Amino acid sequence: MNLENIAIKVESPDFHSVGNVRALLAEIAALLQKLVDAGEGGAIDLKSLPFAPGEYEQLRNALGQGELTAHLAAIGPSEIMETRFPGVWWLTHCNADGEIVADLIEVTFLPEILKSQAEDMRDGLERLRQMLHD
Repeated sequence: MNLENIAIKVESPDFHSVGNVRALLAEIAALLQKLVDAGEGGAIDLKSLPFAPGEYEQLRNALGQGELTAHLAAIGPSEIMETRFPGVWWLTHCNADGEIVADLIEVTFLPEILKSQAEDMRDGLERLRQMLHD
């Protein structure tokens, strides 16, 4: 048997039967269109949504994982993951006990939490200047 005789069937997830996932994907598409057209994105608070069993996992599978992932350690661990759709980010923030306190889809060029804050940059500049003078 050679490889040409092996049947391959590519299946995409069926979101027609899952109302919440399909509606969320449509909302994300609209936010992404707004970001591309006007430079304005938005966010969806997943913790406020009533997911039916399996829908959360279906949404995660539909969005997939992109090229970038960042892990933050602040009050608790946070993960910022670009989905397979550039500009669509999945952010999960946990408290010190590891419980999810925020679960968001952000449609933006770069999530705010990843941007350096002016005060932090000033402190860093001062430390760098101090190092140069030592």
